[in-house]
Amino acid sequence: MTEESAGTGPVRVVIADDQELFRRGLTMLLSQEGDIEVVGEAGDGVAATDMVIALVPDVVLLDVRMPRRTGIEACKAIKEATPSAKIIMLTVSDEESDLYEAVKGGAAGYLLKDSSIEEVAQGVRVVAEGQSLISPSMAVKLIDEFKQMSKPDRHQTTKLRLTDRELEVLRLVAKGMNNREIAKALFISENTVKNHVRNMLEKLQLHSRMEAVMYAVKEKILELP
Repeated sequence: MTEESAGTGPVRVVIADDQELFRRGLTMLLSQEGDIEVVGEAGDGVAATDMVIALVPDVVLLDVRMPRRTGIEACKAIKEATPSAKIIMLTVSDEESDLYEAVKGGAAGYLLKDSSIEEVAQGVRVVAEGQSLISPSMAVKLIDEFKQMSKPDRHQTTKLRLTDRELEVLRLVAKGMNNREIAKALFISENTVKNHVRNMLEKLQLHSRMEAVMYAVKEKILELP
């Protein structure tokens, strides 16, 4: 268990999953973490969207496949209505298309349901801090998706220039490194890393670190091996 960070209070979480047993179990386990508070549960995509708009939690755990509105559709609706909400897709699906659509829809993380409770809890903390999260097994699939979409698309002809340092940070983000690891690798402070990431997103008019990587690959700003 982790102490609440800097006296800011626990991370407020909404869990949305149509499997009541899984949802209740996850709620019970996360509620045992001293720095995480589950403030609501929903059983479908529409209820999840309404609940997030009403409660404005820090983090939302969304199942991909739900009735009335899929998790992907709910993700997009939530990000439009409540941009500050950080979304983690928690699902049995390891489909590349689901992963790509989740990232495109504004999801900050993607974990499989066989993740341990420790991994889910840590994922909630990491995403609440503004970082991205993805299972290692899914990272390879995401990189493959980047490669497939990196063919020229001149729908957008203007490339916004990033500084050399911002490109360095972007390359390390693409390798799955968090802010602390990037700071250590570049011999700069975590706050400086956060500033570089924020500046990148503003320049590219994007909402998440993973979206920035997708854009960079697509626009040939960043070449992945």
